[in-house]
Amino acid sequence: MPTDPAQRPPTIDAAAAARWARLAPPDGSPWLHEEVGRRMEDRLQWITARPRTWADWSPLRGGLEAHALVARRYRDAVPHVIEPDAALASRTASVLGAPWWSARRWQGAQARFDSIPEAGVDLLWANMALHMAADPQALIGRWHRIVATDGFLMFSCLGPDTVRELRALHARLGWPPPGHEFTDMHDWGDMLVHAGFAEPVMDMERVVLTWPTPDAALAELRTLGRNLHPARFHALRGRGWRARLGDAMRELEGQGENAGRITLTFEIIYGHAFKPAPRAALAAQSSVSLRDMRAMLKKGGRS
Repeated sequence: MPTDPAQRPPTIDAAAAARWARLAPPDGSPWLHEEVGRRMEDRLQWITARPRTWADWSPLRGGLEAHALVARRYRDAVPHVIEPDAALASRTASVLGAPWWSARRWQGAQARFDSIPEAGVDLLWANMALHMAADPQALIGRWHRIVATDGFLMFSCLGPDTVRELRALHARLGWPPPGHEFTDMHDWGDMLVHAGFAEPVMDMERVVLTWPTPDAALAELRTLGRNLHPARFHALRGRGWRARLGDAMRELEGQGENAGRITLTFEIIYGHAFKPAPRAALAAQSSVSLRDMRAMLKKGGRS
């Protein structure tokens, strides 16, 4: 169910976010997404639950190599792939589908692109997607419906300190923001609880990336997303402005071992949370779905 517009991120243009969601990455998954996925997969070692089924949310952009790492860790689990935009589904299927002669086909269960089980999946993996959602609370609610009772969600996204150097540069020059504002990890935790998840655990780290030239930095930034801020430039910039931007970005050159290289900070947020058994609200008349009733009966039988 869509969230009240007044409660959605005020600095995300929903139409621009929808256009970005339909745009397939031209050169595979972004390097940063793969690196974050690798780090998040390593955190799975601390979770004792062993999923029998799991789903990867939008792996084409989230990280195909990260998908392979999770599949290898949970070799006996049935993997599902969810591409929220149909335009990306066929391309993802062609990349992840292994031909009969490929060794990959015999190294574990093949990813399924059909409907997920009615009861949900034990793990939903969502790498580097949430910060580009125009209605993140609705997206988290959708994830909650996909996760099975006693299953868990693993996700990552960008945090508020991301490209803070570039934001400060734009402000000094009197230019519109270079990107929309990112949500704080504590707010993500609140949204998880609001959606029905329990025991959310949030963590963050800062990663510093460097490039030899402004053009190289801008090219990689374009693989990570677009400027969804409603106050962004509303017309194409010319070559003169691009040259001014390149010259100004020289101010972002680092010090010490990063001297002479464009240096930007990325705040990476990690989160996981479990889906508890549903509880019927106490009222004169209460109703629960058949799926939730089955979950409550199973939970009671194990007590």
